Amino acid sequence: MKEKIHTDQISLVIRLAWEDRTSFEEIKERTGLCEREVIDIMRRELKPSSFALWRKRVGGRVTKHRKLLERRLKSPGLEDDG
Repeated sequence: MKEKIHTDQISLVIRLAWEDRTSFEEIKERTGLCEREVIDIMRRELKPSSFALWRKRVGGRVTKHRKLLERRLKSPGLEDDG
């Protein structure tokens, strides 16, 4: 990270990162932090079990990555129902 961030901003990043509908791109627009920096904050601020749960949750969310979401919306027939 380029500069030290405030506790208020850390709380905002954590809240946004946990939200399913907030993409990493939107987090970057709002906070200036890239996905790697968000992951680093989550790793540092959460308990190890909470971080592991968050990573598992984020890994399965198309909505956390704007490009994946756009691709899914363009090709609705590719949804996995199983």
